[in-house]
Amino acid sequence: MTALIPFPDLSPELFSFSLFGMEFALRWYALAYIAGLLIAWGIAVRAVSDARLWAGAAPMTRPQIEDLMTYVILGVILGGRLGFVLFYQPEYYFANPSQILLIWQGGMAFHGGLLGVVVAAWIFAARGGIPKLSMADLMALSVPPGLLLGRIANFINAELWGRPTDLPWGVAFPGAAAQDCPDVVGLCARHPSQLYEAALEGLLLGALLLWMAWRRGALKKPGLVAGTFFAGYGLARFLVEFARQPDAHFVTPGNPLGLAFHIQGMGITMGQALSLPMIGLGLFFVLRATRAAP
Repeated sequence: MTALIPFPDLSPELFSFSLFGMEFALRWYALAYIAGLLIAWGIAVRAVSDARLWAGAAPMTRPQIEDLMTYVILGVILGGRLGFVLFYQPEYYFANPSQILLIWQGGMAFHGGLLGVVVAAWIFAARGGIPKLSMADLMALSVPPGLLLGRIANFINAELWGRPTDLPWGVAFPGAAAQDCPDVVGLCARHPSQLYEAALEGLLLGALLLWMAWRRGALKKPGLVAGTFFAGYGLARFLVEFARQPDAHFVTPGNPLGLAFHIQGMGITMGQALSLPMIGLGLFFVLRATRAAP
C-alpha cells in the first residue's frame, strides 16, 4: 500500500447545541471568516495609523474602514455565491433558481467573491471620495490571513481536496467521493491541496505584502500592493490547480482531468481560466505603479 497520512479526527463543527428543537452550531469555516475579517480590520487600521507608510495622508480613516467592512461582507457573500452559480454550475441553478439563495448548503467561489468585493469597494470609494488604488492596496494587504484560515477550514471540513497521489504526504480524506479513485486498491491518498493554497495564498503572499508595505514603502506607489496580490494569488491558484481535484461535473469519461477548456486532452481547468485574468490585471497594476513618477 502507498504511504499516506490518515485524515485526523476533526469535526467541521467547533461546538453545537439544541435550542427550542433547533440545532445550532459554530463551524470552523464560519469562524475562519469571522477571524479573517477581524484580522483584516486590524491590519488596515494599523496601516492607516502609520503615516510613514504613505506618500501623503492615509487614504482612509478608522471609521471609514469600519463602514467598508459592511460592504466587503456583502460583496463576499453575494459575489461568492453568484460566482459559483455562473462559473461552476449554471445549468443546474438556471433550472433550479430557488436553490441560488440557499448558501448554507455550500457553494461559494473565490473569484466571484473577489469580483463582489471589487464592485462593493468601488461603490464605497466613489461615494466617499476615497482614492481607489490606495484603498485597493489597503484591502489587498489585509486579505491573505483570511485566505490562510479559510483554506485550513477547507481541510478540516475534508472538502476541496486534491487529485490522487502516491507522494508520502498524501492524505486519505474520508467520504465515498474522496475514496473514489480509479485503479487504486485500498485507501486512496490525495494531495492536501487546501494546505498548498493556505501556504501560498495566505502565508507566503501575506508575508510578501506585509514586507513590501512596512519595509519597502510599497503603499507609497498606489496599485503596487494590489497588483502584487492579484498576480500572486492568480499564479498560486493556477499552480495548485494541477494538484487540485476539479468539481465533479467537469469530470467525464472523455475528460478525466476535469478540464473546463480543452482540445484533444490538453487544456486548463476553470480555476486556471479564472486565474489568468487576475495575473494579467495584477501585472498591469504592478507595471503601472513602478513606472509612475515618484
